[in-house]
Amino acid sequence: MTTPPTQARDSPPVLWAPTPEQVAGSRLTAFAAMVRDRFDAPSASYEELWRWSVEHLEDFWGAAWEHFDVISSAPYTSVLTTREMPGARWFPGARLNLAQNVLRHERTGPALIVASESGPTRTISWPELRSLVGAFQATLIRLGVAPGDRVVAYLPNGLEAVVAMLGCAAQGAVWSTCAPDIGPASAIDRFGQLEPVLLLAVDGYRFGGKERDRAEGVDQLLDGLPTVRAVVSVPALGRGVRREGTEVVDWADAVADRQDPVYAQLDAEAPLWVVYSSGTTGLPKGLVHGHAGVLLMGLVQQALQYDVGPRDRVLWYTSTSWIMWNSQIAVLSAGGTSVLYDGSPLWPSADRLWELAAEHGVTGLGTSPGYLLASEKAGLEPGRDHDLSALRAVGVTGSPLPGSSARWIYDHVSGDLALHNISGGTDFAAALVCDAPWLPVTEGEMSCRGLGIHVESWDEDGEPLLDEVGELVVRTPMPSMPLEIWGDEDGSRYTDAYFSTYPGTWRHGDWVTVTSRGTAVVHGRSDSTLNRHGVRMGSADIYAAVEAQPEVAEALVLGVELPGGGYWLPLFVHLAPGIELDDTLVKRLTSVVRDQVSPRHVPDEVIQVPAIPHTATGKKLEVPLKRIAQGVAVDRALNLGSVDSPDAVRWFVEHLADRATQRGSAS
Repeated sequence: MTTPPTQARDSPPVLWAPTPEQVAGSRLTAFAAMVRDRFDAPSASYEELWRWSVEHLEDFWGAAWEHFDVISSAPYTSVLTTREMPGARWFPGARLNLAQNVLRHERTGPALIVASESGPTRTISWPELRSLVGAFQATLIRLGVAPGDRVVAYLPNGLEAVVAMLGCAAQGAVWSTCAPDIGPASAIDRFGQLEPVLLLAVDGYRFGGKERDRAEGVDQLLDGLPTVRAVVSVPALGRGVRREGTEVVDWADAVADRQDPVYAQLDAEAPLWVVYSSGTTGLPKGLVHGHAGVLLMGLVQQALQYDVGPRDRVLWYTSTSWIMWNSQIAVLSAGGTSVLYDGSPLWPSADRLWELAAEHGVTGLGTSPGYLLASEKAGLEPGRDHDLSALRAVGVTGSPLPGSSARWIYDHVSGDLALHNISGGTDFAAALVCDAPWLPVTEGEMSCRGLGIHVESWDEDGEPLLDEVGELVVRTPMPSMPLEIWGDEDGSRYTDAYFSTYPGTWRHGDWVTVTSRGTAVVHGRSDSTLNRHGVRMGSADIYAAVEAQPEVAEALVLGVELPGGGYWLPLFVHLAPGIELDDTLVKRLTSVVRDQVSPRHVPDEVIQVPAIPHTATGKKLEVPLKRIAQGVAVDRALNLGSVDSPDAVRWFVEHLADRATQRGSAS
């Protein structure tokens, strides 16, 4: 258990507040009226409604099921079996399918708008999306993919990924995806655990104006996935994927036989997809989510927290490796249009996302603090240079948002929009702290805790804190909490990952302040996950690539959140005897990370060190050194008597202090 940083907070200024008309017309107001009439739920304020939702958990989630008219072929016998964690089970007895609830026949107009760096933009109507999903499901059946089989995809954020995911859901197959900019070795670490029967793969992709061939990477991927029986080839670069001895189906053929899907009726907690933790140590954890939990959580968050409905067009800049890709499915479930973009947000200029928002009448634009900072540094004036009259919300997640970036939005984008400053996790495909249409936006804060999500800040002894930094915990079950970790037969990995610090209570791994006004501030990770641009990556992936180089004896990487919203990702290398770090080796090591692991996690600099320090049990001191880099005193961060090389720690302390001094002089 680590000690949190301290941060004193005064009441920050209000940057924006909804009008009475906006409050009255929100989907949250309609839901509040329903639960007030049905359960006498208090709704004079959001904080009262939130408190009722977590104290009357079963009533709240049952009301959400009814309010959103969830389609099910059999009703649930109870909302929740027990509040004990782990072990809670949701909606037993219900039979349903997420895809059926997303692709409701009454929906009309555009479902998807699909844009990329090259090629024409496509608009896909709801009837066309249903027919594509049905066609892909028919291909799954022809290829022998049965309910429970795993289908994996090495695809960018485009039409094919959405269609294939919904087709798998309709069939009852289990879906999992990685973006093609993830190296094949890292993708195998994820997909190989699932023993998939089908792979969807792209021959390459375009990013930043350049073509990136992936033919060799797909071959490596298939070499590492011996259970794959067939491949669906997506020819983004016009060549497609070929594999001798393996059945290959071209995408055009896979969706040629247009028809309505036939929705498998599944248990509420039947596996829907597998998403991955960062893999800080060992293989990334495969987190299994179920149909009902993902559906209900997505509806509550998109419709009630963000007020998304049929009139909305939502663009979240994301890749298929990030949980925000999955949130695009939740936009569809709420009846909104998902605007997909495959490409760089900074090419051909830093204006790209603002251009897309104007071109497609986007009402909700989701991005990262890093993109907002890049827009500010580029001197952009989106509100002046683009028609953003449709835009009524900007969503931000991935890392803490500095107050200066929030002010920039209101000064340079629009003075009249909601700022959805949110923080959550891949673990449960949801935001824990977020926004609500009844609430003002205050500088540097998240507006509230999510409905039905009992978030608190706790000290080391498990006592709740107000207006102080503590560990972010969730006290009661959420429908979208993982059903299990893939392959964790006895549940020990699941318990150890989330419930070992506070038995019976979910510890998320973030530092958070919950204020007495009901707002929240997330201060960054309390573990060593590398969380850059919203894409989480474990250090283990980087070590596997870098330490495979003959010149590198050992490596250590840190992801350090800095004051003002900065992020520093240094790679420290202990080199083999006789080797010195030069420009050639630096370029090769950064290329290895870019090509084999992730271009979003290329280190900011590579630094030669005399040794890498470890705990007495051989673990690298990532968390203590990260905390030291953030200004925590050495004696609070670690016990020098418990490390294998105190001299190595002292070297890091001196180097990190020098870097902090340099940053202070430069600011």
